[in-house]
Amino acid sequence: MAKVTDFIVIGSGVAGLRASVALAESGADVTVLTKDKASESNTEYAQGGVAVVLSDDDTAELHEGDTLVAGAGLCDEAAVEVLVTEGTRYIKQLIDWGTEFDREGSDLIFTQEAAHSRRRILHAHGDSTGKEIVRSLIARAGVEPNINLLPFSATESLIIKDGRCVGVRYLDPILRAPREVFAKAVILCTGGAGQLYQHTTNPPVATGDGMAMAYRVGADMADMEFIQFHPTALSVEGAPRFLLSEAMRGEGGILRNVLGERFMERYDERLELAPRDIVSRSIVAEMRRTGSRFVYLDMTALDGKFLRERFPKIDETCRYFGLDISQQMLPVSPASHYCMGGVRTDLWGRTTVPGLYAAGEVACTGVHGANRLASNSLLEGLVFGARAGEAALENASFQMSGISEPDLAANASGPASQTGIATAVRKRVKRLMWERVGILRDKASLRRAITEFEQIASSGLSTSSANFVMLALLVSRAALWREESRGGHFRSDFPESDPSWRVHSVQKMSEEITGAETVDFDQNRL
Repeated sequence: MAKVTDFIVIGSGVAGLRASVALAESGADVTVLTKDKASESNTEYAQGGVAVVLSDDDTAELHEGDTLVAGAGLCDEAAVEVLVTEGTRYIKQLIDWGTEFDREGSDLIFTQEAAHSRRRILHAHGDSTGKEIVRSLIARAGVEPNINLLPFSATESLIIKDGRCVGVRYLDPILRAPREVFAKAVILCTGGAGQLYQHTTNPPVATGDGMAMAYRVGADMADMEFIQFHPTALSVEGAPRFLLSEAMRGEGGILRNVLGERFMERYDERLELAPRDIVSRSIVAEMRRTGSRFVYLDMTALDGKFLRERFPKIDETCRYFGLDISQQMLPVSPASHYCMGGVRTDLWGRTTVPGLYAAGEVACTGVHGANRLASNSLLEGLVFGARAGEAALENASFQMSGISEPDLAANASGPASQTGIATAVRKRVKRLMWERVGILRDKASLRRAITEFEQIASSGLSTSSANFVMLALLVSRAALWREESRGGHFRSDFPESDPSWRVHSVQKMSEEITGAETVDFDQNRL
């Protein structure tokens, strides 16, 4: 028998948990679906920290300015203003809820990261910030008796009735059979799609299911061409692409090529603290110049005790693979890390589909523009997760009465079978995305990738595999459409930024890509 609840939240990272708390505090019943354990999300792996205006020498205007510069002219300024002004309040709230950020005595410790003009990055347990935030949010959610968390429950599709999202179909973890749950509204907090690429810092769950599900029911997708590649992922044979935090360069780490030469001065006057897209492309250029598969991150000039205390998880992981970060240079190369684009929303997480909201990496609020400023993602999930929850409450006049379960189930988006992404499909898509839709792009490679993805899509796929290929097509088509280089999108055949392209790409089912300057869709019907 189908379940009915007040609200459904899909995902248990920082955005999903914060949205759930916002809903539950009003007394609403909230069902949280997540396809792995509750703590498994991109948030869990966020090492670098969270950017927030709390130090005496910092202001919201400075944080906003840094974010706009990093976003390469494509940030929505209203969204950035919300992020930097409301972020302080929500971080203070996290601290009140027991989040243990690093301190020296009673004072919070602020660190520097690339493209920030101030030391405004808070960390927890050195390099485990995301894990600590998830811990405290799960604890806070546990206080609310009306939050029902369902781990290992993979959402298969959204349910639409009369143009409104009224529920989801998911895979029951015990029965291994599809089930439906209906609600007044659904909030997508499913994270990003780093697994589209052969090399990624993201966990296995980051396959972009929420983006694909939203697209299939008619939601607008924006800025899908903008993928951030983290410059420094551990590059050791047999090791996962473990993230070596931006903060390592912020603390004085130096990039050297395989000949031992410091090389960033050849590419940008900001050296190792240039924005991530520039550092990633510089590393690729240096690898090609020297014929190597990696460069080195050199931390050996720093004190060993400091490094072990500042980066305990990184130190432990490197030691497992036979590397001492205080004594040896660390082999690194770029890997896909973050999606700036996603389901298009307004400032309250509302999508173009009534009853459907989105927050966190799955959403495109316009905060990040063409390139996310380091450590803004946790803050975005926190701020806009809370706002999406509040907006869903305010617009929850929709009633489930009078709608039968057969009517609802008949309107689910897509087939009801979820067998996972086929191994062959996954490998082929990931390789094509890395080679043809990666850090450096051009028309010929993008067209070839699109042709191959369309061939794969026509071969008859499971729901998960079809969603995976659909996302690859969304990224590739947007990358082909944007004939310039901006932020995380670099076209070698159009290497310069063009002011006429200062628009968001917008993709909708069965329609051509269009450009939009702001989020302007009609919210009166929501």
